[in-house]
Amino acid sequence: MKDDSIEPYKGAIIQQGPKSNRVYLMKFGDANPDELAISLKQFAEERGYTKIVAKVPASSATGFLQQGYVKEADIPGYYNGCEAVLFLCLYTDPERQKLRNADQIRHNIMLAENMRDKPHPSLPEGFSLNVCRPEHTEAMSRLYKTVFPSYPFPIGDTAYILKTMKTSVFYVGAVHNGMFVSLASAEMDMENANVEMTDFATLPEWRGRSLAILLLEKMEHTMKNRGIKTAYTIARAVSLGMNITFARAGYTFSGTLINNTNISGSIESMNIWYKPL
Repeated sequence: MKDDSIEPYKGAIIQQGPKSNRVYLMKFGDANPDELAISLKQFAEERGYTKIVAKVPASSATGFLQQGYVKEADIPGYYNGCEAVLFLCLYTDPERQKLRNADQIRHNIMLAENMRDKPHPSLPEGFSLNVCRPEHTEAMSRLYKTVFPSYPFPIGDTAYILKTMKTSVFYVGAVHNGMFVSLASAEMDMENANVEMTDFATLPEWRGRSLAILLLEKMEHTMKNRGIKTAYTIARAVSLGMNITFARAGYTFSGTLINNTNISGSIESMNIWYKPL
């Protein structure tokens, strides 16, 4: 299936398409909030999408809430460490709003919270943490395609990796015997001083070595030095390991986006975790 597209829309930036069967308001821009709340509903209904998820500044949320959008999560300090962003969601199909795996998701959050005080790991012998560069994009693409049967963004495409690497994304990897075995990225929003910690992927045979949290710590250090004030992630709710990683690193859980994202072959719910840097 073709990847969902990212495009301008009425002064904002959206992602839309059948892969995740949704329209996602990614950046609010200079859009009119009251008009946008209505037009996104029309846009979704015309295309048959079953969910709208809108990242909206807290100060612009009223019009969305009046149209029936419901807050599923938030990130305090998203805008330059001051104003929160809200994840406001609307469903055109009530079936999509039903949280599958609810017990497992709640259990994962509880277990993650209980791991907060666990000592941080050290880098295993024979591994190094490297900043990824243009010459690494082929190896990165192969790793991502191996780990993820599907993904909300085309991270298996070398051209996409290279483009984002040159603009707004900082990629890091764990290397063993000259080969990347784990990757992650920091997607920077310099205008608003926030960063999404994302694209974590470890080859199956190298899991269980706490490589994700080590990559996360390296990215955090770099982001602090670049003036970023708030970090966050949108993690697979059913992935115990990723939720533990962010809890151990001091992130706060702030909500679950229900049946939100096509990742690893199906549409899954996602947990939001955030941390002031």
